[in-house]
Amino acid sequence: MKPRILLTGKNGQIGLELHRLLPNLGELVAPDRRELDLLDPENIRRTIRDIRPQLIVNAAAYTAVDAAETDEPNAYAINANAAAVLAEEAKKIGAAIVHYSTDYVFDGSKAAPYEETDPATPINIYGKTKLAGERAIRGCDVPHLIFRTAWVYATRGRNFLLTILRLATEREELRIVRDQFGSPTWSREIAVSTAKILAQVIGGGSTASAFSQVSGTYHMTAAGETTWYDFARAILEEASSMLQVMPWFAAATGGHPLITRRIIPITTREYPTPASRPTYSVLSNSLLTRTFGVRMEDWRTQLRLGFATERKAQQEVAASEF
Repeated sequence: MKPRILLTGKNGQIGLELHRLLPNLGELVAPDRRELDLLDPENIRRTIRDIRPQLIVNAAAYTAVDAAETDEPNAYAINANAAAVLAEEAKKIGAAIVHYSTDYVFDGSKAAPYEETDPATPINIYGKTKLAGERAIRGCDVPHLIFRTAWVYATRGRNFLLTILRLATEREELRIVRDQFGSPTWSREIAVSTAKILAQVIGGGSTASAFSQVSGTYHMTAAGETTWYDFARAILEEASSMLQVMPWFAAATGGHPLITRRIIPITTREYPTPASRPTYSVLSNSLLTRTFGVRMEDWRTQLRLGFATERKAQQEVAASEF
């Protein structure tokens, strides 16, 4: 019998993709913010008790890194406190939980990809709230999978990809940081990898007991590494072959042409932000691969696939209109 799955954050970058895939694995219940208020612990408890899922997939998060510096209470409420309540309720009803965290739990002082066993010492409020959420889930002793992602982007929402496309319609020259290293990861790849793993785990027996065998924290990011500067260059390279009439692209650019001619590399010191960023936050996926056999594509391949997928989807829509 397929499990009942509760998905939070169904309209987010990862949640939107999960909302499309999870019905293949079970009976999906995906309340919106009006139905499930993550700022209200009692509402969370009541919702879970009413739905009684066998699996909770928490794709909701406070992801505004700079805003979190001055909005700490709400960042903690969503990233830490809500995660704790979800885990507590999952434990009470014998459910398992999947939760997404971030590379920003690390301080960036390492010069090689971070392993799950490396000390987590975040240097901004966002990272601290996400680490608190991880610890709350682990502390509940509930069957869980925590997936740390990094530099997530999609063709919808708010992210670096869409910001670069917007700026490229406004400025002939962009100044982008070149001394921060990470692994840009397409939200669809995260969702697909999650679904593959859940299919393995759920197929192994009752949800909670099957999760108990693999409970833990895993890194789930694109392979390889790059900088924000090189990521921006790659985005504009892919964008040069896009059609302005494509809905997501038109929304990102406001229907305006790309006018950027130069991208200038700058240092972090030249671009101060409210929240400090780790200089190096590349994550190793080796544990994910050893445990589940899942291999993530290289970041450049993911970006290329993302644009190609959107082009193909638009072509299919156009063909169906004839």
